[in-house]
Amino acid sequence: MAVRTTFTLDGQTLALLKHMGGTNRSAYINMLLTQERQRHLEQAVLQSNRKEAGDKAHQEELTLLETTLADGLEE
Repeated sequence: MAVRTTFTLDGQTLALLKHMGGTNRSAYINMLLTQERQRHLEQAVLQSNRKEAGDKAHQEELTLLETTLADGLEE
C-alpha cells in the first residue's frame, strides 16, 4: 500500500534526487530506503552473531548438543 508523505530537503539534496531519481523520485527513494533497511538487518544479524560467538557458556552448550545430535540414529 502506497502512502503519500511530505518532507523537506535542502537544495543540493533535492538537485541530487532530481538527477538520480529521474522521472520517478518516489521509486528511487523507496529503493534507497529498502536497501538501508536490508543493510540495517544485516548489521543486526552480524552483531547478534558476534555476541553469540563471544558467549562462552552458550558455545559450550552448543558443543554438548552437537555431540548428542546423532544419538539413536543408525548409520
